[in-house]
Amino acid sequence: MKHHMKRQLRRLATERSYQVVAGSAAALVLASGTAALLAGTDEAPVRQQTSAAVAEAAPRLGDVATRSQARVAAPTPSASPSASPSPSASATKAKAADPDLTRKAAPKPPSTKVLSYNYEAQTTYFNCGPAAVRNALSAAGVERTQDELAGPLGTTEMGTNSAEDTTRGLNQMVKGNPYRTRMFEGTPSSAQIDRLQTDVVKAITDKRGVVANVAGSATDSNGGWHSFPGGHYIAVVGYKNDGRTVRIADSADPSLPSYWMSTIDLANWIATRGYSA
Repeated sequence: MKHHMKRQLRRLATERSYQVVAGSAAALVLASGTAALLAGTDEAPVRQQTSAAVAEAAPRLGDVATRSQARVAAPTPSASPSASPSPSASATKAKAADPDLTRKAAPKPPSTKVLSYNYEAQTTYFNCGPAAVRNALSAAGVERTQDELAGPLGTTEMGTNSAEDTTRGLNQMVKGNPYRTRMFEGTPSSAQIDRLQTDVVKAITDKRGVVANVAGSATDSNGGWHSFPGGHYIAVVGYKNDGRTVRIADSADPSLPSYWMSTIDLANWIATRGYSA
């Protein structure tokens, strides 16, 4: 019996399979207990050899368990997605790269500008409205006769009623309806004078003449006196000093077709009337 157990232990010591070793070790423990009962004097050597076999098997089983746990505990690394720019960052870059998305400030108007226009004196004493509109339109390259414009303006022997009519007639002849009417109820305020200056500069910069309905008397920059107690229409075809002085095309007197006047004097000349710009 003892010789048989020793041979079994030697065979187990060289066994490569961990599971066979563990099972054999357990069987040896049971067998050693049986052997101890059968032969008390051989108990100690059997226990030492059995303990040695179990001790040899235990580290190997532990290694297997440790490797198995490591595989479970460490998740399989996954490829992290490449970092992509945020939508806001992408939009900012796209805007910076596209010049069409970046608005540039409008260029400053020139300090002086006079339009090229085709002057014509009024053909009748009541035709100042059609004549002024005709002179203004010629600066935009639109050629119409005074008779052609009399109908759209509602001009009669009593003249043309108001700046509302000249605005309507001008917009019928040009694209985009750019003209607007500004009316003065009395002596113009500082704000209204500033607005007149701004409107003149913008219209002339856009190559559009301005038509004003004036009444009473005014003095030009050279001291010339112009008086129309019953009312009159003139065209503004240029400016200088950033719009503080305006160039007037006046159809009333072909011997003096144009002159300069301060914008303040023009505003006071318009007074209770209005203008189309």
